[in-house]
Order: sequence, then structure tokens, then C-alpha cells
Amino acid sequence: MKQDIEIAQEAKIKPVAEIAKILGIPQDELELYGKFKAKIPLHFINEEQVKKGKLILVTAITPTPAGEGKTTTSIGLAQALNRLGKKATVVLREPSLGPVFGIKGGATGGGYSQVIPMEDINLHFTGDLSAVEKAHNLLAALIDNNIQLKNSDGNMGIDPRTIEWKRVMDMNERSLREIVIGLGGTTEGVPRQSGFEITAASEVMATLCMSRDLKDLKERLGNIFIGYTYGDKPVFARDLKANGAMAALLKDAIKPNLVQTLEGTPAIIHGGPFANIAQGTNSIIATKTGLSLSDFVVTEAGFASELGAEKFLDIKSRVGNLQTSAVVLVATVRALKYHGGAKLSSLNNQDIEALIKGFDNLDKHIENMRYFGFRPVVAINRFDSDTEEELDLLVRHCTMRNVKVAVNEAWSKGGEGAVDLADKVLGEVSETAGNFKPLYDLDWPFEKKIETICTKMYGADHVEYTVKAKSQLERIDKLGFGSLAVCIAKTQKSLSDDQNKRGRPRGFTIKIREVELSSGAGFIVPIAGTIMRMPGLPNVPSAEKIDIDADGKISGLF
Repeated sequence: MKQDIEIAQEAKIKPVAEIAKILGIPQDELELYGKFKAKIPLHFINEEQVKKGKLILVTAITPTPAGEGKTTTSIGLAQALNRLGKKATVVLREPSLGPVFGIKGGATGGGYSQVIPMEDINLHFTGDLSAVEKAHNLLAALIDNNIQLKNSDGNMGIDPRTIEWKRVMDMNERSLREIVIGLGGTTEGVPRQSGFEITAASEVMATLCMSRDLKDLKERLGNIFIGYTYGDKPVFARDLKANGAMAALLKDAIKPNLVQTLEGTPAIIHGGPFANIAQGTNSIIATKTGLSLSDFVVTEAGFASELGAEKFLDIKSRVGNLQTSAVVLVATVRALKYHGGAKLSSLNNQDIEALIKGFDNLDKHIENMRYFGFRPVVAINRFDSDTEEELDLLVRHCTMRNVKVAVNEAWSKGGEGAVDLADKVLGEVSETAGNFKPLYDLDWPFEKKIETICTKMYGADHVEYTVKAKSQLERIDKLGFGSLAVCIAKTQKSLSDDQNKRGRPRGFTIKIREVELSSGAGFIVPIAGTIMRMPGLPNVPSAEKIDIDADGKISGLF
């Protein structure tokens, strides 16, 4: 199977100009990055066409550590829609090198539902993440430079103790989480505690993906909050005159990237914020570009419905004025058994009892989408270990919950394996169009917004705040940011803020320990539980399996 897929990749990949032609983009308008990758200029966004396009959001139940196949499902669904005669594009996030070299591996789909050239996309691609990294670290350098200028007219009197802006790199590197910088004497800087975060967790990444155009990006970068002066005056990136240079570094990164699937379906890949920290979806620009150039756009939001989908609908859709037409909820027999109490090591074995217990988790995610006015289509991402008895039971359960359901075999059969899913999604588009409603109003107090998300999306009974979190909310409100959206950071491994609580936890309290201001991106980030913004490598990193031969052919990225 693996060899067949590799042959298919090499045989079927078309020059990107041919893919652009499908979308009506002339070759001389493309900004080529070799034969198979290109950037699309922003002027192809057509707001009137955006309103007419059908946007399909793919989300999931609470995942196992390996994920449940949202990307594979998204790609397979877009391919299936094209097989049914629809003009469809899949719009995805860019992979981060952290997961690629860490535990999850590549993020370009799988089997016969992949975006290609897979190796390029998973590695440096067109350099977008590198540009985000440079723009972020430029601001960090300007901050420390200003602190160093103690006796200069340019010194703003920034209190280093209030600065939370760290540096970033696109790699899992636990040893850099907490560091001391500025050592080496008075000419080397002012010693202070700092650290590194992974690039996908950068506010610059989140800001890039929330921007409408270059002008909006520059303004948003200027709105990034840095800290306070010794006189308790807030300091923003614009005060350091940083945003112009930061935007200049992002002048190409703001343009979405065009590639293709194994079946020649256009694929736009752009941006990569994590969903357990930021909004977890591709850029507004990429989504609008897809909607401008095709009739149907299939996109995904990271992790499960209470994280990625909630943020997609409450944050991205509002800012971008996007109308979602249908929601697909990816579920697997494996994950449901896991949430029913089965061990990870036993998920290949039939376990009807654990599967039935795991239905609680699926039901909660169906409920979550109904809060927004959607009846999700459940896509059962099939694995070889699934038995007919397990699949039949899951199908019957979904039918009893009055939701459409399809067994998705896009991994092994490509678009052909997702035709039934595509049929059901098309039916849902016509039945539920215009039902969307946000979960909260932006003018509500922060605590009411947070409580609404925690009680409705997570199923919590209460929300508790540390003294620090309460104080931070008050300061953010006083700064004039009370109408910002809420982007809660919490574990993706549970509906609760405790990663060990599987299934559908009940009777729990969400504990907000601190709150960060992402004023450039346009939201606050209440942090529930312990969130790792710089992951570490696992015992056996995926990097150990990746290799390259004398001819430059890369292996081990599947």
C-alpha cells in the first residue's frame, strides 16, 4: 500500500500552473516556488463570491494522541465533491516542524487522501513559518534593545518584569522553555528570565491568520501588547516602531499557498496556529481565496469541537464574516473505545462495551455543534481494525441521534471512498443553511463569555479564577479591550481541563490560572490547567525515522 501511494504521488503530480487553471488563475499571476508550489496574490479575493460559496467545516471528537484523521477526511471529502461534479477546494493549515519531528509526524493527510508534494509541505514549504519566526524574534530583539538603552532618549522605561514576549522557534525543544538572557556584562543586555515557544504558538502566527490584508496585518502587529513601563503605562509594538519591519518580513508569508491533492483537487495551505493555544485554523485570507475561486471549500479546525470548531465559529468567522454551510464531525471506533475506558495498546481489538461507553463523548460533540445551529454529519474514519459489528453499532447510534452518518474510506480509496459522505454533506448544506448563531456576544463581560464556553462546550459546572487571572482580566478591560473574543487555552486530550478525564466528564470545575492578551490577533487567552507552549520530543521522535538518500529522496515522513 505504501509503495502504491508513493508511485501515485510521483505519477499524478501536475505542474501547479495546471491546478491554478482549474481555479481560473492565469499562470503569469502565480508566484512560483518551483514546479509544484505557488503563492496566490491577494487580489483574487472577491468578497461577493465569498458570500456565494459553500464553506464546510471539518471537526472531530476528542482525539487519541495520534489524532482521528481530520486532514485525511477533509482532503477525501474535497476530492469526492469534485467527483460529484462540484468545484471544490480544500483549505488547510501548514504543518509545524514540531509535530513532524515529534510524536504525530506529518500533517498532509494520509493514504490516497494527501496533499502533495508532501515532503515539501511538511518541511520548509514556502518559508511562511520561518518568516513568522523572524518577525516575532525581531520584536523580541527590539524590546531588549530598548531596555538596554538606559540613558538614551529612546528608552521607554519598560519594566522587564512585565514582559511576557518570549522568542520562538519551529521545533520541539524543552530545554529552551525557561532561560535567562542578557548574561555577559553590561554591554550584553539586561539579565532577565525569558524563554522560547514553538512558532505555531506565536501571537504573530495568530495575527497573520486573522488579518484581512497587508494594511490590516501591519495595524494588528502594532497592536501587540508588550508590557508596562515603570510608570504603569502600557507599551505596544507600535510604540517601538516595530510593526512596519515585522510586516515587511511577512510580505510574502501573507499570501496563501497553492498545491494539490493526489487526485488533482486544488489545495490552499496557509498559516498554522495551534488550537489548544490559539484559534487553530488556517488564515482568513486562505479561506476567502478558496471561496472566491471555487463553489465549495472544505476546511478544518484543530483538535475537537470544543476547541477548534468553537474558535473557528466564534472568532474567525466573526472577524472574516464567513458563513459556514455544514459541519462534519470525524469519529473513529478506536477513539470511542479509548473514551470508553480501553487502553491505547488494545484499540485494535473488538470491544463493544468500551465502544458503547465512548458514545458519550461523541454525543457531547454533536451537542456542541447544535449550540451553533448545526446538525453535524458524522464521518466514521475507518481503520483496518474496525469490525463490522462495531461499525454497525456506531452507525445505528448516530441514526438514533438524528444525525447523518457515513463510513469514510478516503485513506484507502481516495475521493471514491468519501462519496457517500459528500452526498450527505450536500444534503445538510441545503437543509441547515443560515442557521448559524455565535455562542456569545462580544459586548458581554469577559467572565460571562468564559463561563458560556466552559459550561456549554466543555460541560463544566463552574469556572474558578486565580487572583492573578482576575487581576489580569481587570487590567485588560481597563486597557479598552473588553469587547475582544475569548480563545481559551486548554488540553486537547479531554473535554475538561484535566487531560486524564476521558469520555464525557461531568461535575467538574474549569480553573483559569492566568489570562494573556493577544491584542494583535484580537482575542484574550484564558489559560485553563497546564498548557505547554514549547513541546518536548517523545522517547522515540519521528525524526529518527526520517532519512534522505543520495538522490535527495526523503523517506519516513508518512
